[in-house]
Amino acid sequence: MQEAELMGLLRTLLILAIIYYAVRFLARIFAPILMKKMVSKMQDKAQQQYNQQNQKSQSSTTREGETIIDKKPNSNNQGSNTVGEYVDFEEID
Repeated sequence: MQEAELMGLLRTLLILAIIYYAVRFLARIFAPILMKKMVSKMQDKAQQQYNQQNQKSQSSTTREGETIIDKKPNSNNQGSNTVGEYVDFEEID
């Protein structure tokens, strides 16, 4: 009875070891292929977003040859020299 249990345990461990090494072997083969596909998809998506953004900026610009000059807004609100209200005080000994 115990011998059958021991053989069953060894058989189970052997099957688990075979599965483990098979998965590792297959991962070494297929992981680089899957990674290349994922990187390619991400690059395509980024390129598509860049093209959409570029088309938006081109469609919002003016006619060809026209120049736009953006000026710095006038800053009338320059910081004043007074930080706060002045409070007169007397020193008490």
